[in-house]
Amino acid sequence: MFRGRPRAREKKYEEYAYVLDFFMREVRAGRRPFVGPVVQLVGEEFFTLLEAVVKLGVELRPQERIYIGRNEREHVAYIIGRISYDDLTVAAKAELPIAVETIITRNEARFVRFFNTAGPITPRLHALELLPGIGKRYMWLILEERERKPFESFEDLQKRTGLPNPVKMIAKRVMEELMEEPRYRLFTRPR
Repeated sequence: MFRGRPRAREKKYEEYAYVLDFFMREVRAGRRPFVGPVVQLVGEEFFTLLEAVVKLGVELRPQERIYIGRNEREHVAYIIGRISYDDLTVAAKAELPIAVETIITRNEARFVRFFNTAGPITPRLHALELLPGIGKRYMWLILEERERKPFESFEDLQKRTGLPNPVKMIAKRVMEELMEEPRYRLFTRPR
């Protein structure tokens, strides 16, 4: 039996997140509850919805990108945990689509790579078809074009395929994955 190098541990946590809402709420710290500043966030890597306790004296604004990784944090005292879409405040739900589009736009190379590498999920369903607005016609066109030359940007993808707006398509799929429990996930992790 061949034994190669051990695989690097897959990262399962978010390093950066975007602020959706910032408010005061009762929080449990140990045995005693206290009222403190809480922030609802969407992670940049896996679109994880999170709640965290903010350090005292820190003010945050919606759509602000903050570090929430494992090292010393400037804004967040600690992460309370993952939350569902239904746990978001009304304000956070309104900010979420904007944050998702911002994440996609700022990480264009990552999402263009999806169009260059996406494969079939089942013998009859391709991952590209899970994006709203992409049917068999667009799927085949994308596959033919990427075979000739990999896509370099969203603009290149649009020019060569006539795809309306890749950012909006991906954002809509991410929102569906966050709001529902889809059978297949492309960009998010299950709760």
